[in-house]
Amino acid sequence: MGSGAVFRVGDDDFEVDGRPVRLLSGALHYFRVHEEQWGHRLGMLRAMGLNCVETYVPWNFHEPRRGEFRDVEALGRFLDAVSAAGMWALVRPGPYICAEWENGGLPHWLTGPLGARVRTRDADFLDQVERWFLRLLPQVVERQFDRGGPVVMVQVENEYGSFGSDSVYLRRLEKLLREAGVSVPLFTSDGPEDHMLSGGSLPGVLATVNFGSRARAGFEALREVRPSGPLMCMEFWCGWFDHWGDDHVVRDAGESAEALAEILECGGSVNVYMAHGGTNFAGWAGANRGGELHDGPLEPTVTSYDYDAPVTEAGAPTEKFWRFREVFARYAQGPLPEVPAACPELQAPVTAALEGWTPLGEVVDALGGAEVEYGFPPSFEELDVDRGLVRYRLEVPGPRGPRPLTFPGMRDRAVVEVDGVRVEPGAEVAGGARVELWVESLGRVNYGPRLGEPKGLTGGVLHERQYLHGVRASALRLDAFDDAAAVRALPVRRAEPGARGLYRGVFVVRGAGDARVELPGWGRGFVWVNGFCLGRYWSVGPQLSLYVPGPVLREGVNDVWVLECEEAGEPEVRLV
Repeated sequence: MGSGAVFRVGDDDFEVDGRPVRLLSGALHYFRVHEEQWGHRLGMLRAMGLNCVETYVPWNFHEPRRGEFRDVEALGRFLDAVSAAGMWALVRPGPYICAEWENGGLPHWLTGPLGARVRTRDADFLDQVERWFLRLLPQVVERQFDRGGPVVMVQVENEYGSFGSDSVYLRRLEKLLREAGVSVPLFTSDGPEDHMLSGGSLPGVLATVNFGSRARAGFEALREVRPSGPLMCMEFWCGWFDHWGDDHVVRDAGESAEALAEILECGGSVNVYMAHGGTNFAGWAGANRGGELHDGPLEPTVTSYDYDAPVTEAGAPTEKFWRFREVFARYAQGPLPEVPAACPELQAPVTAALEGWTPLGEVVDALGGAEVEYGFPPSFEELDVDRGLVRYRLEVPGPRGPRPLTFPGMRDRAVVEVDGVRVEPGAEVAGGARVELWVESLGRVNYGPRLGEPKGLTGGVLHERQYLHGVRASALRLDAFDDAAAVRALPVRRAEPGARGLYRGVFVVRGAGDARVELPGWGRGFVWVNGFCLGRYWSVGPQLSLYVPGPVLREGVNDVWVLECEEAGEPEVRLV
């Protein structure tokens, strides 16, 4: 990786200073892995036989509020770690990334007002993309291959042919990347169908294809659109992700290895998606819509992004790792590197008593926004909530008899109480009743035509067929818990059995290392250890514990917080 070296897209191969090379890449998202573990995970990928790493860049993670940037430099540090590992890098900056990530990586404050105008030539959307790119892309530009860095290619948008066909928009993105200083080759990636490849590709820009099997058919579809250029499967789906309430998805290791071998036998390059999936910490998991047209029921993605990948969520090799290593070894110039030692694990199980409790309403009052009355219930976007929950309160006017109380257009899961008693949506409610409705965002849609849809009470409150007004709303963002001093200042008391709210406790560790948190009997909520949000838990499964990266724990006393949104179990958690 010397300064001035040239990586180019040839007629048949990728080339470095005129020498043909094959990209053997794996997806590893820096934002899904604790930074202190980047080096270990990169070492695992190198030992599997890879020479390249691919990562997305989630815009909403780095700009959760408009104009408030959060550690954009993390991308640069990750690319430096890639370079130190002796690997190349593929960067996919979006602006849309999918990735089973909240809102496909697009900020809620952008999709809220723009709606269906996102991912098009719309001037307001492109103005914001340009502003974001100018902030982000210096992290990439100064680390390009021709400047001595690891970055060999940069993607234009992401699987755009699965969404739209606005070539003017794609051309504008290409121009923005070049104007920002991106000089390495650009590429697009799309599914193996004609409308996807034609709608998402650009003349003069390398087109790549995504699939999980039948490599020859996938590459034939690519050749129909692009007769020449290197063959590359930019996303070889070696596993899959899970939705809450569904079965855990597993793909046979032998079958996956055979599909990988077919890609390489075709002379293609590959990016294993995912090589190491990591974790959707801090509630950043997205959601899908069910059905063939992706417009059916909401299907939220679990916290773990293990993906049944060759390297597990905790960084361990699986049978799939060893099978893939055998395949890649056939194409290696010499012996593959040794597999890194496993990360340390927690030496002994720990049970933490959750002795402090603050009712959910008091948590919102202290950490959330002020309660405001509205004529029509506001959406999460109008309340500036990306991840978190909103409390809506109203009184049913009277006198009137009992009629069904419904919430049309409610996107997520709600807990409804009438005069302090929990009821199901659609229950009959009489005039004079006090209604409290807790709505939690389970993740914004990350793929398909419902991308960017608003969250919360989007269709008002109906008493039979009449809208009710004077709805009061207060919002609690998850990042409010980043203020540890404010959390510790919350008044505490002994919890009522099963009560919703924030539970706190401490536990002592001797021999810190990777662990998992178990909450048997608890309903749905979030867990923090030493102020680090591990993500959402939910008793519906299939995920029944949360991964705790070893660097999050410390020797001696540790803090644990549990925000229960539905119904608490016994006031304790287990680290195993």
